[in-house]
Parts: sequence; C-alpha cells; structure tokens
Amino acid sequence: MDMGREQLTLGLLLRLGILLTVVFVCLHVYLETARQGAPAAQASGRPTQSSQNRGRQSRTKQVSAEVEEQDRSVKRRVSYVRTLKKDSPVRKRDEDREVLSPQCCPPPRPRRKIPRWHIDLEPWASENHSLEDEAKRFLDYITTPQVSCASLAGEEGVQHGTKGAWAACLDPKYSLSHRIQSKHCRVYSFGLGVDDRSLERSLTKAGCEVHCFDPSLKQPHLQQAEMWLHRLSVDWRDPNPAIVAQRQYANTKKLATILNDFGHRQVDVLKADMESAEWKILENLVLEGVLDSVGQLLLEIHLHWAGFEVGGDDPSVVRYWFSLLKELERANFRLFHVHSDPAKPHLFLHKNVLNASSAYTLSWVNTQWKA
Repeated sequence: MDMGREQLTLGLLLRLGILLTVVFVCLHVYLETARQGAPAAQASGRPTQSSQNRGRQSRTKQVSAEVEEQDRSVKRRVSYVRTLKKDSPVRKRDEDREVLSPQCCPPPRPRRKIPRWHIDLEPWASENHSLEDEAKRFLDYITTPQVSCASLAGEEGVQHGTKGAWAACLDPKYSLSHRIQSKHCRVYSFGLGVDDRSLERSLTKAGCEVHCFDPSLKQPHLQQAEMWLHRLSVDWRDPNPAIVAQRQYANTKKLATILNDFGHRQVDVLKADMESAEWKILENLVLEGVLDSVGQLLLEIHLHWAGFEVGGDDPSVVRYWFSLLKELERANFRLFHVHSDPAKPHLFLHKNVLNASSAYTLSWVNTQWKA
C-alpha cells in the first residue's frame, strides 16, 4: 500500500516538472522572439513610436526654419519701401537710383492689341440728322488737308490732272524719303484691272520694293518692270475655308493675313482703289489695329452709293463714313493731299448734293512714322 502511494506521488511530481519545463521554454522563446522583432522592424523602415516623435520634431524645426527664412527674405525685399513727401530730394534721389538700377524696374511689357467689334460713331452733325448737314461736314473734312507736304511723289500726274492723281509724301520730316535712302522702302498697291501705275513706277525707280495686287491676273505671282505682281486682292474678311479647300488660290484676304503670308511687318505706302469696298476694308484696318503697320495710306473713296455691306439711311451712311475717317485721325494719320477726278459724275448717294464728286483720292501720312 505504501509502495503504491510513493509511485503515485513520484508520477505527479514528474508530470509537474515536465509541465513547468514546457512553460519556461515557451516563455523563453517568446521573450527572444520579441527582442529580435524590434530591430527587424526598424531595419524594414517601420517607424516606432519614438522614431515618429523624433521625425515630427525634425520636420517642425525644418518648417519653422523655412518660415523664418521667408520672413527674412520678405523683410529684405520691402525694406527699401518708404513713405516720402512728394517732390522731396530724398524721393527724387531714390527714383533716380531706381531708374539706373537694371534689377529694380524691368521695362514695361507692350500692351497687347485687343480687337474691337465696332467703330465709335461720331455725334450727329445737327439735331435734325439731315443729309445736307452730314454731307457738308463730311465734304469739308475730306477737302481740307491737315498737314502740308513739301514734296510729292507723282506730282507730275497731279499737275496734269491724270486719272487718280495718286501722290505720296516725300517731305523729310516724315519717314518715306529716309526709308528710300536706306533701301528699306516697301509699297503695296491694290487695284482692279489696268490702273494708273505711274506712282508705282516712280517709287520702283527710287529703290522701293513694290508689290501690285490684282485678282484678275492669270498667274499667281510674276515679276514685271521690276515690280512684283500677285493674283490677290485685299478684303475686309478672309475667305471661307471650305472655298479655299476647293480652289488652289484664294483671290482675296485681309491685309493682316497678306502681311503675315508675305512675312512683312510694315508697309511704307499702301495704295488702294477698291471700287466701293474701301469702307469695309478701312473698318477692318481700324478694328484689327493694322494701321500701325502703314506709313502712308492712299485711298480712292467712292460716294455715289453706300458701298459694300454698308446699310442705313443716307444720313446714317455719311455719319459712318465720317466716323471712319475720324478713326484714322485718332490713329495719328493726317490728310496731306486731296484730288477729285473732274471726269467723274457729281453724284452723292445717287443725288446731287453740294455739287460733290462721286470719287475723291485722299492721301494720309502716319505722323508716328518720324524720320
């Protein structure tokens, strides 16, 4: 009996020892695994709580440093700004220093031209809006030169009263004569059919590069008598792209498009006899700001009817004409020569008004084009 109890006690003790041994071994393995997992996590880039705190502190310091640096740079930039009394010596000295400093004040950018949608109509000539009052104001304006010209190219034709009586100003106070001397003169001549080209030949002999545009030519481009001839004409609109796709050449284009196609920035003399299309063409030149590229404008105007795509009653038409010419004046153009063809009938909008001729040749010079 005693022997059985002793064996039972020894068996329990043996089992208890094995169980404690297993527990100790598991505990040891767990601690070792936890100890080795922390460096592995750091090596794999996973931040611990302490490393995250350190990162936040470093980023906070970096942001603070950047803000302080920006504050210092702003203070450096505005430190020279002071409120000074008007016309004080210190202010004048600072303004002179700013003008001389190349880093202070860069040159202002040129203002971009904004296309306009319509011209500004002038006030009515009288309260009753009569044709006679509008016609008198208009005719007085186109028959009164605004500046004088000491020398005219094509003056021989003017004296003999030849057709058109085209004349360009060679006065030394304007740019054309100097452009001719420097061999930088360029002439555009627009007309239909065989026209008087005595002025073009005169300017060609003087050394100008002359381009004559006539949509009735059989060839697109050719050179004749030292002048370039082009099967092309000017219009107030570009052709429809669908029509251009069907034909190899477009016969009419806006002046801005022609200048761009030919690679020309300026034209010293622009001569145009467009058979009543001149009003809409002139409107296009005004609205698109192309007049700045023209030195002298020689234009034959036709008064026997309103012109292409010009509507309204007779007084409104004359007011529109007058407003267009005033736009020329605002663009620094001044009238220097007027000629009326005595062979033309005396018709003004299909009437005999103030014995006005049906056609006048007007010549303007751009006074901004100085010698």
